[in-house]
Amino acid sequence: MGQLHLLEDFRPAKSGGGRRNQRPVYFNRSELNQLLSLYSRRVMTGEWRDYAIDHHAGLAVFSIFRHSHDQPLYSIAKRHNGSNKPGKEYDYAVFSGRQQLARSGKLGEALRVFERKLSVVS
Repeated sequence: MGQLHLLEDFRPAKSGGGRRNQRPVYFNRSELNQLLSLYSRRVMTGEWRDYAIDHHAGLAVFSIFRHSHDQPLYSIAKRHNGSNKPGKEYDYAVFSGRQQLARSGKLGEALRVFERKLSVVS
């Protein structure tokens, strides 16, 4: 049997609580500098060729591609974790497909996963 999908799950929320009313999360200048620095080093070695940045309610994602028409090799996600403590409101995670490679409260710590040589297994 097929799976039931409600249209209201795909419509923007007008009011009320829940995840849809969270503000979009964006990478700040310092975070973009770290991400693009890593990206440019890997472009120079010929490993990566394209990237995309997506912003959603409560989540920002920096995706890295070998070819622009492929699935992302890696995705770095910034997610609002619900904390109101300054400097600790976000979690960062690095994914390869659905597999989580690293997670941290600081972007630099999450990006350390790229210090060791990672390769895509086909």
